[in-house]
Amino acid sequence: MKSAKEADFDHRQKYIELGYNISYYRKHAGLTQEKLAEKVGISRPHMGAIEAPNLCRPISLDLLFSFADALGVEPYKLLVFRE
Repeated sequence: MKSAKEADFDHRQKYIELGYNISYYRKHAGLTQEKLAEKVGISRPHMGAIEAPNLCRPISLDLLFSFADALGVEPYKLLVFRE
């Protein structure tokens, strides 16, 4: 059973959507997972896990800002979730 805190703050779906957005902007920029991973200083398998559908892989704000810089987008764009 989840505690009240866990029940109120379940952000798994948001991390999945964040991965979709990173994937979208990566493809739009013409980058492979490997190239983007290299630009932001993570491994290719970690990159794949972040973008994997239905896999919740939380990331830090530092990494989010690095993705935004590498992709040439404002950080908030990675956090705009479609309905």
